[in-house]
Amino acid sequence: MGIKRTSHAVYDTKYHLVWIPKYRKEILTDKLAKRIEEIFQEIAEQFGFEIDTMEVQVEHVHIFLSFPPRYSVSRVVGIMKSISSSRIFIEFPWLKEFLWGGEFWSDGYFARTVGDKVTSEVIRRYIQYHREEEKEQLELF
Repeated sequence: MGIKRTSHAVYDTKYHLVWIPKYRKEILTDKLAKRIEEIFQEIAEQFGFEIDTMEVQVEHVHIFLSFPPRYSVSRVVGIMKSISSSRIFIEFPWLKEFLWGGEFWSDGYFARTVGDKVTSEVIRRYIQYHREEEKEQLELF
């Protein structure tokens, strides 16, 4: 990961995202888990997301990724969950009956932003510095 550029932005964002299958069913095993990882990688490539680390557990998924600022966190989660569930239901049709609601993923998710060198404290000091004095800009990166 690291600093990336788009035509209108320079960014270094990292997010830890977690979500679960509907009803927290323990179904993410073997072929299904492997296929979910492959689908997430395909989606990431298609949309310009960068997956740093991913783990598909039996009843939840962890993804550590970066994505362009044109996307909101909720939009990225929506993209990942909707495309993956559509493909999974096509490739594993027995799941529709097993989950009986027609949805593969639960509605919610967990999200946390992550920083390497630029921590919360660094940002606070940077803002405080500008609040107290109007001097030349501090080097943030």
